[in-house]
Amino acid sequence: MKKDFNNICYKKVSLIPRGMITTYAEIANSFDSNAYRAVGNAMAKNPELISVPCHRVIKSDGSIGGYALGINKKIQLLNAEGVIIKNNQVVDYKNKLYRFTK
Repeated sequence: MKKDFNNICYKKVSLIPRGMITTYAEIANSFDSNAYRAVGNAMAKNPELISVPCHRVIKSDGSIGGYALGINKKIQLLNAEGVIIKNNQVVDYKNKLYRFTK
């Protein structure tokens, strides 16, 4: 069951366009769940870090959260996609926020 949940999360994350971000809560809400912590755990176990771009998933308060390859790498990847980070916060994150359709 947990593996199925993780795979659902990875499929959702794969939909996030380059230069956009989403939150753990947005992913959980996209399949009528409030299991945002479980989404975070799934991202931490992502076996394909670049092809499943979990670096595009941030916290609901706009802070960048963790990343398996380190926060500096996450910032580097996001900056390369045009997402600006200042003080570990995504600048103008509400305009960069990708929302999933149900």
